[in-house]
Amino acid sequence: MTGHAEKAAAFAADESRTHWHDESLWFVRVKRDRQAASIPEWEALREAASAIKTHTLSRLADYLEEFERNATANGIHVHWARDAAEHNAIVHQILASHNATRLVKSKSMLTEECHLNPYLEARGVEVTDTDLGERIVQLRKEPPSHIVLPAIHLKKEDIGELFHIELGTEKGASDPKYLTEAARGHLRSKFMEAQAGLTGVNFAVAETGGVVVCTNEGNADMGTSLPPLHIACMGMEKLIPRAEDLAVFLRLLARSGTGQPVTTYTSHFNGPLPGGEMHVVIVDYGRSRILGQQTFRSSLGCIRCGACMNTCPVYRRSGGYSYGYIVPGPIGSILAPQRDPRMHASLPFASSLCGSCTDVCPVKIDLHQQLLAFRKELVDSKVVPLQKRLAMAVMGFVLSRPLLYRMSGSLLRALVPGLPRGLVYGTWNRWGIQRELPTMPKESFRDLLRKESS
Repeated sequence: MTGHAEKAAAFAADESRTHWHDESLWFVRVKRDRQAASIPEWEALREAASAIKTHTLSRLADYLEEFERNATANGIHVHWARDAAEHNAIVHQILASHNATRLVKSKSMLTEECHLNPYLEARGVEVTDTDLGERIVQLRKEPPSHIVLPAIHLKKEDIGELFHIELGTEKGASDPKYLTEAARGHLRSKFMEAQAGLTGVNFAVAETGGVVVCTNEGNADMGTSLPPLHIACMGMEKLIPRAEDLAVFLRLLARSGTGQPVTTYTSHFNGPLPGGEMHVVIVDYGRSRILGQQTFRSSLGCIRCGACMNTCPVYRRSGGYSYGYIVPGPIGSILAPQRDPRMHASLPFASSLCGSCTDVCPVKIDLHQQLLAFRKELVDSKVVPLQKRLAMAVMGFVLSRPLLYRMSGSLLRALVPGLPRGLVYGTWNRWGIQRELPTMPKESFRDLLRKESS
């Protein structure tokens, strides 16, 4: 089974792409910092958001029932799905009952998680992702590589070549405005022909029974105002108690995710169109299990802003596909092993534990602490390869014995400088593949400190 390290190495082999991928995401992180610095009460907002999410998760069943009552009173049909299979079957049944075979879809990480597109396509439904980045990766038959910036791994030249093949644009054209206009014309016809529209849900409000969808392109509005049928799919953790709580999250979401003051469109759906139908599908798919784990429960508070990915030095240099899960980066490295510990055992180790992800999280999830905790769980369950477990055991043995630690340091300082380079940088030294070891000091820090203090 190929782990994160092997996939990351394949991505990093293209040094120029790795460099601009890193720079592009750091540019977004810098924009986020500027927005945060412009709000004097920024930390108070983060505290408030964290408290709201913690409270909601502590009473999630009550709020879900309240949401269902109020949504039903608004004329919305509410469905419950235990897993991806039930979610996909419910969506298909709704479409089939309306003889709908043409579906336009705005961005929804839940439907990506459930692999809804191939499920529907296998049953004769044409599914068109209408977010521009999502449409690009859909045409390439790829999943998104980032939850907010799905095509961040591609250059404009890549997209120009794709659009020439798929949309008939001029060969070699890579002007972003030209390509965007071509996509607009292509998607406009899909909107006009659609028989149903599907959206994700950024926030569901228990008090009102309505859902809120945030976009920058207006595609969710187009997809739900032209066809008579609207299906909204949400993980059950997307709930918040009151309408007034939205003010906290909407001030945090765009600033954290893209460095904007607010998303261009914040759309509230509180019932069906006149003469139409609206359905909300609420999905568990392992979330109840996470809810029952004190250490990892707060990860359900994630509002999918992507800030942890934009700041993570590992994600920026290894790309989204290296994670092998629909949600990559630090938050994905916590969620993916919950789904399948053996398949995703390498992900909690794909982190420097620098804590930058925790620092930028708008709802203050202790991401790096959870990654560390998951490492211990994987080691204890013997999912981690024996070689790594033995190496960590030896290191732990040495580090927990000061005398042995000092002796080891003295021995390494004496031996390493005289060893042949081929031995020092052998295949065993994974760290040294792309790095040079620093010059070995003649004295330890402890010795230098003792000299300075005497």
